[in-house]
Amino acid sequence: MVKVSSWGRLDSHEHDLVPLSDRDQAVRAVAGSRGLAQGNARSYGDVCLNPDGRLWRMTGLDRFIAFDPATGRLRCEAGVLLRNIQRMSIARGWLLPVTPGTQMITVGGAIANDVHGKNHHVLGSFGDHVLGLRLARTDGRVIDCGPDIEPGWFAATVGGMGLTGVIVEAELQLRRVSGPWLVTDTVPYRNLDEFFALADSSEAGWEQTVSWVDCLSGIGRGLFFRANLAGIPDREAQSGRKPKRVPFVPPVSLVNGLSLRAFNETYYRANVLKAGYAIAHFEKYTYPLDNLHDWNRMYGPRGFYQYQSVVPREAGRVAIQAMLETIKASGQGSFLAVLKTFGDRASRGMMSFPRPGVTLALDFPNRGERTNALFDRLDAIVRDAGGRIYAAKDARMPRDLFESGYPRLAEFLQYRDPGISSSMSRRLIGS
Repeated sequence: MVKVSSWGRLDSHEHDLVPLSDRDQAVRAVAGSRGLAQGNARSYGDVCLNPDGRLWRMTGLDRFIAFDPATGRLRCEAGVLLRNIQRMSIARGWLLPVTPGTQMITVGGAIANDVHGKNHHVLGSFGDHVLGLRLARTDGRVIDCGPDIEPGWFAATVGGMGLTGVIVEAELQLRRVSGPWLVTDTVPYRNLDEFFALADSSEAGWEQTVSWVDCLSGIGRGLFFRANLAGIPDREAQSGRKPKRVPFVPPVSLVNGLSLRAFNETYYRANVLKAGYAIAHFEKYTYPLDNLHDWNRMYGPRGFYQYQSVVPREAGRVAIQAMLETIKASGQGSFLAVLKTFGDRASRGMMSFPRPGVTLALDFPNRGERTNALFDRLDAIVRDAGGRIYAAKDARMPRDLFESGYPRLAEFLQYRDPGISSSMSRRLIGS
């Protein structure tokens, strides 16, 4: 038994860790057994944990199976990191169409959580670009599924939190690009009205749109970032500086009221001075925290939560304002505060998080009951607005908010593998 924690480092639990390194071995290991597949353990909460149970560690299944440089179709094992796909494919004129704010996750994890990025309004979520996948079930069955083959199994597995079986391999459709460079634009905004005006006016002309919001200001000031592929194939491609590392876990969180206020003020003012157009390498721009390894240690021995919600657009202005005012009144805050609109498109997955609306993601140091009381107040705002919480990042969502936020839950449960269980599934589904 080995102690394992998720990226939030809220706690660690004993697990029977079983590394998998071969596709046939994976099918045999899963058949007749009980457990949970775990990728690179970058989920913040408990979706990737199975305390006192078995974890099939998938990072050894990290091989490319086939790649067609003419069409951009890639077959690979589920443990391949998105970073390795990007670095292989960019030299051949291709990139993944959708990635989250880190490349350090596996293909299987990206599918199981149907991750999204800054370009949802143009290209949807990760599952929109999965052509097919192979699923190993604990009853010994192997199911090949995709949008047009066993579509029910596919829709349940995309965003299905790893609960329909173990994803062994997948086929992905990459997108053609002319180079690794982006044209970027940074626009400061003073309040939420200006944010929504920027979001609406930018979606037609910019592929990537996202903003940082100063959650301590209470007025919703922030920085709006937008970017397009630059079409510059002949510049020397450098992804940025050599990565640094947080070398140890400090005895207390480095993220506190004093450091947050100083950081937010400095970050806002520095970017106001740099506002306007620039050219940036896609890795440096899209995945800034990948250059700081083990950054989750900054939150100290008690770890941290990430709270990400999405609310319908018609309720978005009022709900986001209420959340920001609630956070300011609590005396807590986040410097990783991301505010974005999702496009008007349905997700392929039954349990996928993205939906038309406005999403706000924040990191909070774990301060025990004080933090939980803040989450209860934020839950009430999300619930009243008809929104939902992102399961991939959750460690404490109440069951009633999960059930109301994911109306296809009953349909999804028909595809559930009874031999697969996680800390999250036991908390929110009961098994």
